Amino acid sequence: MAKKVTVDEELCIGCGACANLCPSVFELQDDGKSKVIDETGASCDADVAANGCPVGAIKVSEE
Repeated sequence: MAKKVTVDEELCIGCGACANLCPSVFELQDDGKSKVIDETGASCDADVAANGCPVGAIKVSEE
């Protein structure tokens, strides 16, 4: 089953933890919010980034 990674931009505070943990999956946009660049999270354990998000803005779901 494939994973889908999303970021709730309303919750995101732009701390950069996700981009530091999984730079192949997340990057910070010009507005400071996180953006998913690999929705499958295949190149990194996106669950680690989700658990490390201080505001719970990252969701990893099974498709």
